[in-house]
Order: sequence, then C-alpha cells, then structure tokens
Amino acid sequence: EEQIRHMAQHNTLTGLPNRLALLMRLAQVLPEARRHDWKVAVMFLDLDRFKVINDTLGHQVGDELLREVACRLAATVRETDLVARLGGDEFVVLLPDIANATDAAIVAGKIIGALSTPVVVDKHELHTTPSIGISIFPTDGSDGDTVLKNADTAMYHAKSAGRNNYQFYAEDMNLATTARLGLENKL
Repeated sequence: EEQIRHMAQHNTLTGLPNRLALLMRLAQVLPEARRHDWKVAVMFLDLDRFKVINDTLGHQVGDELLREVACRLAATVRETDLVARLGGDEFVVLLPDIANATDAAIVAGKIIGALSTPVVVDKHELHTTPSIGISIFPTDGSDGDTVLKNADTAMYHAKSAGRNNYQFYAEDMNLATTARLGLENKL
C-alpha cells in the first residue's frame, strides 16, 4: 500500500514528487500560511534548450540530464521546501514560510548558479539554463491553482526576457496573455 502511494505521488524518472503530490502539499501549506500570515513562493521552472538536447542526442541523454537537474534542485533548497517534476522539463519549487519576495529571488539565483555548471552524459557536455517564474501567496493568488498558474505565466515572461533568468509575476502579464489569446482567436 505504501509502495503504491509512493508511485502515485512521485515521478518515476527523477524520484521527485509529481503534480498530485505538489497539489496535496499546496493544499496543506496555503491554509497554514493564511492562518500564520506567512508568504509562500511558487517557482515554475522550465529548462532552456532541453528539447534540442533531447531531440538531438536522444531521450536517454535527456533523461540523465533531467535526473541531474532534479538532484541539483533538491540540493539547492531547504529541507522544508518541495521540488516537484510536473513532466517533460517542467519543475516546481515550493517555498513555504518565506519572509518576503527577496527570499525567493535568492533561491532563484542559487538555482541558476547550480544549473550553470555543465552536465556530462555519455561524453556529451550539456549546457542548460533555467527560466523561472515566481508568484507569491497571497499577493499573486488566494489558492494553489491561481498561484501555480501565475508562476507559469511569469516563467513564460522569463523565457521571452532572454532565458536563464527569473521573473516575478505581475498582473499585467495576464493582461498581455489575454490580449494575445484574443488576437489569436480573432485570427
């Protein structure tokens, strides 16, 4: 029973918690944060150039890269934080009980530093960088889905801002996204 629960809540490739485990943890952390007036940071991370590496060198090399990224992410955060793999090259870092947004920026900087060192897989020296979107509870959303969605939106802005950086969510990001979607629908 315990093994089945573990399999249901963890990614088989990396051993990290999966989306289900992340959502369960958010459901625990946010009410506690609301009660104690804590801030919680949600960082949505996507690897730059991962698709090129995966398509060029094969899925085995891509899988090894993902395993190493998972290890580096887990080694970068506190024991009370959560690193989850949502799938593909998407990861989420949950930072409960932070003092302010600066704490999240410091962790994002550490993650960028941890991933700046090349990963060697089968004699291939791989270089990948993260694009990180950050949203803060309760400022950027009152529930887990909203905070997660807003961190994802901020991550796309990090990618468009040149990759290998982090961006905090701002409300005007959703306005730009909504306007672009409206234009696409009209086209």
